[in-house]
Amino acid sequence: MTLKHSTLHTEHLELGARLVDFGGWEMPLSYPDGTIAEHLACRNDAAVFDVSHLGTVRVEGPDSFELLQTSLTNDLNRIGPGRAQYQHLLDETDASVLDDIIVWWVAKERFDVMPNASNTARVISVLGGQDVTGERAVIAVQGPRARERLATVSPEAAAVGHFMVADFEFKGVSCRVAGTGYTGEDGVECAVPSEKAPDFWRAVVGAGVKPAGLGARDTLRLESGLPLHGHELGAGITPLQAGLGWVVSWDKGPFRGREALERERASGIRRRLRGLLAEGRRPPRRGDAVVFDGEALGVVTSGNFSPVLQRGIALAFVPPPTAMGDKVEIALRGSQVGAIVVKPPFQHLKLEGAIS
Repeated sequence: MTLKHSTLHTEHLELGARLVDFGGWEMPLSYPDGTIAEHLACRNDAAVFDVSHLGTVRVEGPDSFELLQTSLTNDLNRIGPGRAQYQHLLDETDASVLDDIIVWWVAKERFDVMPNASNTARVISVLGGQDVTGERAVIAVQGPRARERLATVSPEAAAVGHFMVADFEFKGVSCRVAGTGYTGEDGVECAVPSEKAPDFWRAVVGAGVKPAGLGARDTLRLESGLPLHGHELGAGITPLQAGLGWVVSWDKGPFRGREALERERASGIRRRLRGLLAEGRRPPRRGDAVVFDGEALGVVTSGNFSPVLQRGIALAFVPPPTAMGDKVEIALRGSQVGAIVVKPPFQHLKLEGAIS
């Protein structure tokens, strides 16, 4: 299979990136300083990510609002033009999350729907719309100093509010920015036309923002307790099981998958997603069993080493009665490691005195 390339591909090569296949795109996993350095730069200062592999499906016209309102779980009436919203697209039969999506409401009858990379075709098959993924790069600038550093490149982009959407100009072309991200830190995501994206990337890096790959993006999202489609969301996994019932608006009327989800709500979920803080530095991995009183009753969906806590952390599906503070064990490659059930985000646990 021929891999797709971001318009920033040459920039990544010049920076010495390690490139990998991600959803059919050849994207940077990390740069020479490594994933942990990139992770900590985002937590403590600012990092920039190329997330151009994410899709952009443009849905517009007089019926666009109603189409999205009846296809997705959240209620667009809660926001309006110039805002963004997190949404789920459900399977009609069992309410599995076919994709989790950010919708940028650009104008009254125009929406940019942002699916996960490998799910763009699936989303188009349900919503229709125009795939404009190849027309732009999406550059995420994230971290506590992200806005300060980005302001030297584009004050307008740096000023957009949390989950707000706005247009800005860079070197004579119109760009779009949303106050969104996938790191647990403040920041923005900028959709820049392909012809100017390399200039924008170089300007952001020149402002002191550290390039970071998808490896750090994954450890950041896990440390923040954010779900990843194919792990915490996907086939057989509903919003209720994933602890994301807030994404479902029960009072807005019909939407795709509603009847199946209502049946689960009435009968009760069979499992729920929790955070696990392991003893020691060994990282749990996807598929590791979670053991209760000697019996494997749960499974890790994502696990890794937390650069902030210096401990192994995981997200896992466990029995519904499992409570915060419960002690369990993780079957970790030939041995069992103790863990405690906690509520993410993990990076704040030390600040709250949750661990020594």
